[in-house]
Amino acid sequence: MIKTDMLIIGAGPTGLFTVFEAGLLKLKTHLIDALPQPGGQCSEIYPKKPIYDIPAFPEILAGTLVDNLMEQIRPFEPGFTLGERAETLDKLEDGSFVVTTNKGTKHNAPVVVIAGGLGSFEPRKPPISNIVNFEDTGVSYMIKDPEVYRDKKVVIAGGGDSALDWAIFLTDVASEVTLVHRRDEFRGALDSVEKASELAKLGKIKLVTKAEVKELHGKNQLEAVVLKHTDKEKEDTYLEVDHFIPLFGLSPKLGPIGGWGLDIEKNAIKVNNARDYQTNIPGVYAIGDVNTYEGKLKLILSGFHEAAVMCQFAYQQINPGKRYVMKYTTVGGVEGFDGSKKEAKKEVVQSIA
Repeated sequence: MIKTDMLIIGAGPTGLFTVFEAGLLKLKTHLIDALPQPGGQCSEIYPKKPIYDIPAFPEILAGTLVDNLMEQIRPFEPGFTLGERAETLDKLEDGSFVVTTNKGTKHNAPVVVIAGGLGSFEPRKPPISNIVNFEDTGVSYMIKDPEVYRDKKVVIAGGGDSALDWAIFLTDVASEVTLVHRRDEFRGALDSVEKASELAKLGKIKLVTKAEVKELHGKNQLEAVVLKHTDKEKEDTYLEVDHFIPLFGLSPKLGPIGGWGLDIEKNAIKVNNARDYQTNIPGVYAIGDVNTYEGKLKLILSGFHEAAVMCQFAYQQINPGKRYVMKYTTVGGVEGFDGSKKEAKKEVVQSIA
């Protein structure tokens, strides 16, 4: 069983920043996320989309924000359970909690923080009747290990950043990459669109627009896909493939958390915003887009604020009766669990006799 001071469900920006705030209080943290990498939507859906409302950053790419957060929390050595969904919450006699994932991994902590953004994410699947028959035998909704596609024929469907970025990346891995999109225009970052267009001209990507994958064929595993074109004069295209990767984004759902006995309002968790963002279950907090209260703003910077406030109260719960005097990082610096320390240089003032 994994033991920690604070268990954070959700490794998006709010969950990651919570690690930093908890670390300043000398609290160990561990994060659970259903996605295979940290960053939440910022990493999975729009890593190359600019964000304009992060303080001190007039513009920052979502993926860069995640990279910066990961660097910021590195000294606090957080643990991660990735690619697993938080399934059950049980309270022990000592008042601590055990959270078990869908893969049976157990985590124990006196405080649980739900920072799951809009909830757990499930892939949006294209309406192909037999697609479930090929899941794990040729059909994948996200790419975890690019080496799986080494020297294989791959068809990617989608028109956003994920589809473009992975199509570009896999040109150096797969033997053949086909990118299919139902429109002529892509929704991704301009540089990605231009790069994909260049690779198409060089014959490294087969770019098929105004078309959709409508049929999958194969016996024990995927062997071919059929493309149907918007232009009815065009005949269906039959492509022999090894892998089909539809990247149409992720659909947010509270999932199993919705059955934990929490007060839910419009698919969000009600909290006490006037004090500590605690839920109706003492010791369980909810911060970021997953919570709701009067005046709630679903912004990343709001999640950062909630994380800072919540950690102060969670510290008192973990350490009852222990007084903590908050110091600004400009005064106290940042001391990591790895032995590192950042602090402002102290000026030496020499007195004159």
